Amino acid sequence: MAANIITQEDLDVFKTELFEKLETLFASRPEVQTEQEPQHPKWLKSYQVQRLLGISPGTLQNLRINGTLPYTKIGGIILYSQEDIQRLISGNMRNTHNYGKV
Repeated sequence: MAANIITQEDLDVFKTELFEKLETLFASRPEVQTEQEPQHPKWLKSYQVQRLLGISPGTLQNLRINGTLPYTKIGGIILYSQEDIQRLISGNMRNTHNYGKV
């Protein structure tokens, strides 16, 4: 059995070909997320909502119980819609009549 010797030049050629194929593959897939287009998740877990709104677990539970913030429960995981959270924030804005005035 003959032994094949791989040189540095062989590795460089392989690397170049591999990168070219990867670039072609990623360029043909428009759904691949780029760094310029961050995508926010549609559903958030409780700890994410608490961090986003700066509230405690008890406050979040009160928002669920009194119907202020809709949620869905799958198994033991409670999920909140990003749209519902944005609606809650927008609906609780104060002093909007003075916005933009100096």
